[in-house]
Amino acid sequence: IDGSCNGLQHYAALGRDADGGAAVNLVPGTAPRDVYQGVADVVARRVARDAAKGVPAALLLEGEVDRKLVKQTVMTSVYGVTFVGARGQVMDRLRERGFVAAHGGQNSRAVFDAANYAARVTFDGLKELFGGARAIQGWLASVAAAVAASGAPVGWTTPLGLPVIQPYRRARDHHVRTVMQRLILASSDPASPVAVNRQRAAFPPNFIHALDSTHMMQTASAAAQAGLVFAGVHDSFWTHAGSVGALSGILRDQFVALHSRPL
Repeated sequence: IDGSCNGLQHYAALGRDADGGAAVNLVPGTAPRDVYQGVADVVARRVARDAAKGVPAALLLEGEVDRKLVKQTVMTSVYGVTFVGARGQVMDRLRERGFVAAHGGQNSRAVFDAANYAARVTFDGLKELFGGARAIQGWLASVAAAVAASGAPVGWTTPLGLPVIQPYRRARDHHVRTVMQRLILASSDPASPVAVNRQRAAFPPNFIHALDSTHMMQTASAAAQAGLVFAGVHDSFWTHAGSVGALSGILRDQFVALHSRPL
C-alpha cells in the first residue's frame, strides 16, 4: 500500500488543506486521485494557452506534457528540489523520449529553453494546486533561517520522542601542497559556525521525513499489536494479502492520530 505523494499528504494534513488533501487522497472520493496527472493537466493547459500566444518553448512542448514529465519534480518538490534540479529532471525525461535529439541535441538553446519553461510551469502548477503546502514549506524555512541566524543549529523532537539536531556547519578548508598538486580538504566540527543556508534549506524536508518515519513506526507498532506481519520502505507498507484490509485501516488511523497532535 503506497502513499499518494506522501510528502504532499503530510503538508496537506499539517495545513488542513482540503483541496490539497483531496488531490492526494486524504478525503473520501468516488475514485482514487492521481496527483501527478493532476499537475500534468494544469501544466498542459498552461502550455496550450502559451502556445496559442506563440511562445516558442510552449510550441515545442505541445503534446509532450504528460504524467511522466512532471512526476519526479512533483515528488521531489516537497523535499527541497531546486529550480536547476527540476530543470535537469525535465531534461532527462525529454532526452528519454527522443525530444532532445530531435530538436538539436543537448546543447540546443531551444531544448534548454523548453526544459527551463517546463520546470517553471510545473512549479506554477504546484503552487496552484498546493498553495498551502508551499506556504508551510516557506514558513518552516523562515523559522530555520531565524534559528540559524542566531548561531544555533535547528533542532526539534519528533512525535516519537527522538531528538533531532541538524549537523550542517560551515566547513573549514585545509590546503595541502605536494610536489604534484594542491589538495583541498574540507572538514567541520561542532565548534564551526552553523551553515545558515543549509540549515534553512534542509529543515522542511527533514521535518517532513521525520513525520513520515513516525507514521511508519506507529503503523508498524499497531500492526504488531494486531498480529499482522509488516514490512515497509518509506511510504510503501506491505503485509500478506489476507491482511491488506486490516493494514489499510491501521495506517489511516495512525495518520489521523499523528496529525491530531500539535505538530
